[in-house]
Amino acid sequence: MTEETPGRGLDDRLPEPVVVRRRSHAGLVWLVPALAAVVGIALVVHNWLQAGPDITISFQSAEGLDAGKTQVKYKNVVIGRVQTIRLSEDRSRVEVNVALEKNAESFASKDTRYWVVRPRIGLGGVSGVGTLLSGAYIGADVGDSDAFQDHFTGLETPPAISHGEPGRSFVLHSDDLGSLDIGSPVYFRRIQVGRIAAYQLDADGKGVTLHMFIEAPYEKYVTTNSRFWNASGINVSVGADGLRVDTQSLATVLAGGVAFQDPPGPRHDEPAPEDASYQLFDTQATAMAPPDGEPTYIRMRFGQAVRGLAVGAPVEFLGVNIGKVVSVRLDYDERTRRFPVVVGAVTYPRRLGSAYDKLMAQASAGGKQVELPQLLAGLIGRGLRAQARTGNLLTGQLYVALDFDPHAPKVAFDAEARPLTIPTTPGSLDKLQEQLGELVNELSKVPFASIGRNLDQSLGALSATLKQVNAETLPELGSTMRGVQQTMGTAQDALSGDSPLQQNLGVTLEQLQRMARSLRVLTDYLGAHPEALLRGRRADQKVDAQRPPAAQPQPPPAAPSKPEDQP
Repeated sequence: MTEETPGRGLDDRLPEPVVVRRRSHAGLVWLVPALAAVVGIALVVHNWLQAGPDITISFQSAEGLDAGKTQVKYKNVVIGRVQTIRLSEDRSRVEVNVALEKNAESFASKDTRYWVVRPRIGLGGVSGVGTLLSGAYIGADVGDSDAFQDHFTGLETPPAISHGEPGRSFVLHSDDLGSLDIGSPVYFRRIQVGRIAAYQLDADGKGVTLHMFIEAPYEKYVTTNSRFWNASGINVSVGADGLRVDTQSLATVLAGGVAFQDPPGPRHDEPAPEDASYQLFDTQATAMAPPDGEPTYIRMRFGQAVRGLAVGAPVEFLGVNIGKVVSVRLDYDERTRRFPVVVGAVTYPRRLGSAYDKLMAQASAGGKQVELPQLLAGLIGRGLRAQARTGNLLTGQLYVALDFDPHAPKVAFDAEARPLTIPTTPGSLDKLQEQLGELVNELSKVPFASIGRNLDQSLGALSATLKQVNAETLPELGSTMRGVQQTMGTAQDALSGDSPLQQNLGVTLEQLQRMARSLRVLTDYLGAHPEALLRGRRADQKVDAQRPPAAQPQPPPAAPSKPEDQP
């Protein structure tokens, strides 16, 4: 153990510190955050450079949409994602903010369409089944426009036609929509070749315009002469060949459809141009009929009830359909204090075909221009009248028949009035009702009560007479019949072959025969010798009488006499 040296302090034993100056590394500590910031800025710049435009889509509802999750797809390729969902200022719609990708900038154009893809059951079948597992998404369809747009109104249903789909669009005009809807099929010879893409009400509210799309290569079958008709439901007709049922397919029965075809006959048909317009007819028969031409509105006043005559009832001229009833209303006549029924109808005289052309040519033979009112004036003068006739005895439906009545009284017809008023005459059923009414009135005048009382008295007297006949007359009649039977038996016995009466009758008949023969000989002699009546018969004439000349007719031989008559 070391001992301390006297005289030295504690500080002398400690070593002197040696100060070593090292290089500082404090700058390296800030290098990591700086690098992170640079990377973050780079990522932000990259994302900003790679990000597409932000758009806003307005929907009626946000059903199935989820902010941060719902995707935007085009042909099942993700092109964006929903960022936020909020209500519009008036709270009537939902505004969905979507961030598109950089390569989807063209979807922020004016003619782009967006809709929500979710499970749907439509005319074309079931769609969007895959969204049951993956969830709904927003579908997109881009057009050809280059104009930028960042606010869109989303479709509530998927579009029937995708942009760029090969085919051609056409326009149909109809009085009403019927059972047709977006997606209703279009048939050509019972093959589905297209569908209804859209429809809208006309500006005047008097019809509906439908937009139809025909897929390629079937659009070439739509020609300038094609006829379209509503093939919805089932068409049942009864004719001379029996019951006939026509329909296109089960889809048309449930949801409606349209069919088209060219009318029969040789003609030069050219493919129709894009957006060509056609009239949509109710039935195939109406569509294939000859062109209707210019319609003519007529009015008829019926003095009797027309129960069973409804709007749409046919108007026929000699059995040819030339129009239909469009209105049936009640009127009041102050002069007669009666309630006539005013029936309005739209007619198409051109449906008469060559008959109409010949009538117009005959009326214009003098070189003057004749129109339809003047032609009707001549026909009405010959007895043309309108009648409400029964079209179906089971349902009681009526139709208007234009026919000639030779016994119709003359009426005044104003050819300048509009609309034209056609005179009417009671129909066959109305006449039958009047005749039945008159018959009932005549029958009501017959005193059936008095006749019944007299008949009752006569039947009572007859019953009493029959009782008397049964009690008194019939027994006496029976005894009389028995007496007659006995008399007939006695007469039969008297006239038998071996009875004396029969033998005497035979002898008498033989003597009458001889007398007749003698009279014939006498008349023959007197015919040859009439002077014998005055002079008598000479002696030589006896010989001649016994031996008559050959020219004289010989008398017939006498019947052989019986043995008891011989001398």
